[in-house]
Amino acid sequence: MEYHNPVIPGCHPDPTVCRVGENYYLATSSFEYTPGVPLYHSRNLVDWVPIGHCLTREAQLELDDADPSDGIYAPTLRHHDGTFYMVTTNVSAGGHFFVTAEDPGGEWSDPTWVDAPGIDPDLFWDDGTAYFTYRSGSDGIEQAEIDLETGELGESRQLGRRLVADFTEAPHLYEVDGTYYLLVAEGGTHTRHMVCAARSDDPTGPFDPCPDNPILSHRSVSGAYNPIQATGHGDLVEARDGSWWMVFLGIRKHGGHPGWHHLGRETFLAPVEWVDGWPVVNGGDPIEETISVPDTDRERDGRTEWTTRESFDGDRLGAEWNYRFGFDDERIVLEDGALTLSGGPATLDDRESTFVGRRQQHLECRAETRIDFDPTGASEAGLTALYDESHHYDLGIVRREGERRAIVRATVGGVSDVLGETAVPEGALTLSVDGTTDEYRFAVKAEGQPEESLATAPTKYLATEVAGGFTGTYVGLYATGNGELATEQASFDSFTYRGV
Repeated sequence: MEYHNPVIPGCHPDPTVCRVGENYYLATSSFEYTPGVPLYHSRNLVDWVPIGHCLTREAQLELDDADPSDGIYAPTLRHHDGTFYMVTTNVSAGGHFFVTAEDPGGEWSDPTWVDAPGIDPDLFWDDGTAYFTYRSGSDGIEQAEIDLETGELGESRQLGRRLVADFTEAPHLYEVDGTYYLLVAEGGTHTRHMVCAARSDDPTGPFDPCPDNPILSHRSVSGAYNPIQATGHGDLVEARDGSWWMVFLGIRKHGGHPGWHHLGRETFLAPVEWVDGWPVVNGGDPIEETISVPDTDRERDGRTEWTTRESFDGDRLGAEWNYRFGFDDERIVLEDGALTLSGGPATLDDRESTFVGRRQQHLECRAETRIDFDPTGASEAGLTALYDESHHYDLGIVRREGERRAIVRATVGGVSDVLGETAVPEGALTLSVDGTTDEYRFAVKAEGQPEESLATAPTKYLATEVAGGFTGTYVGLYATGNGELATEQASFDSFTYRGV
């Protein structure tokens, strides 16, 4: 069987996976985006389909005080005695909590809060006892027994610290043939990232480190040789045929040295073998974009193309769509075959902006939308490629001195400049952005006229190496009154995203 990495492209960091019978479920971090903690289903670990989110309402997810790249950090997804558990940390409000569901694609419970410091919680069961393992505030891995009815913890103990490097985090516990394994990430989440292992005869330790740690890392693999970098934060799963696999995050870095990545940290997959009682990832070889493994009893469902073709004729947006810092915005209305946005005073430079979008998942892609918008005053609406409030490129429709115009604006580090503009006729317009590895090209097309290219902008200014943070670029729709409450609505009757 041959498959391609990343198996879930775009901003999908800190993946966690569990198997229930012949089905696999995977969740990732979501930070300031809502709904929170996206969920995916697969029957072969390669072809994943979005099925919803764990955190779909304000009672589960408060982001009032969140900044970009705050909010929901690394989840752990597990299934025990017929119940799914998702445990995570809201670093902006409340700390650790878990939610439960019998059907992962349905509604999840209200949070049960867990009073402990740090991030990256894990749940593990052994002989009727539930264990809560986490990175403590002291940069070590701690563990305590947990009452899952109340969230109360017993006395904590330290399991490990600095197996190889600093920033020991992302613990996961497993039992394999009577031996207990502790998986952790170390080295930070960029190019020194790694996965390390330790084992014990007891889930409470002491744990002996693997002599071949790290068991996964590209910290010594040159980007010129392999563009996949920052591999780490792994989770193990046993497939139904008895084979073992690891999901983990990585980045696709480009642009030479030092290079950049603008799609965020993505979800990768590699086979695992057990050698002398230790997990060996991908035979000890570096992770490649294309991996071939011996045939198994898993059948391919066909490679997921991660395409959105939205005509807005349903009663809700698909699972790939997200808001920022809140849930269904009253200024974003889906009805009568259109998505209607009403701009408030906030712009895309503000956290209260009117925005809805989906992850960019391909280095080469095209996104386009058809908009009907008659702006007056300071009103503006259009298509954006957005990393955060200080880093975004916008193709907007405005009115200046009585003339309707399309403009392309770049905001980098909070400084904005118009890169290109043109007069456009009244009526519906098609706005588009074509992305390549190195640049975005923005264009506008009026009915019955050829597409007109307005400006290009480098992808690297929407990259983590420039913008900081932990997320990736989104493409989406926005509206603003630019300091005023807009009286006009922007009507979008289609949106298409596809990899080229």
